Amino acid sequence: MEKKVLEQYIDACELIKETEKDIRRLKKKRQTIVQTNVSGSNPDFPYNPQHFKIAGTERREQAQRLKVEVEQWMNHIPQRMQRIIKYRVFEEMSWSQVASKLGRKATEGSVKMEFQRFFEKE
Repeated sequence: MEKKVLEQYIDACELIKETEKDIRRLKKKRQTIVQTNVSGSNPDFPYNPQHFKIAGTERREQAQRLKVEVEQWMNHIPQRMQRIIKYRVFEEMSWSQVASKLGRKATEGSVKMEFQRFFEKE
C-alpha cells in the first residue's frame, strides 16, 4: 500500500458521505436517480442525440472500493503501525500527540522515523 493511497482514504470516506447526502437530497426532491446511461440532445444546434452517464452512484462506489481496500490493508500491518496511522493520518494528530498516545518512551522523532521507514519498505 502506498502512503498516497492511505492519505486518500480520508477523502474517500468524506466523498462517500457527501455523495450519500446528495443522493438523499435528490430523493427528497422526488427526482429519479438513474444508475445507467440516459439519452438527451445537445442543447445547441445541431441538436444531436447524446448519451449521458449519471455519476453520483459511480463516484460513491469508487470511493467505497478505496475505503475497503485501505481497511483490508490496515488489518494486515503491525498493530503498532495501525495505531500510528490511525492517530496521524485519520485523526490528524501532530507527531508529538501520536508519541504521547503511544507511550512507552516514544518520542516525536522516533515515531515519525518509524512511520517513514515503514512506507519506504511498502
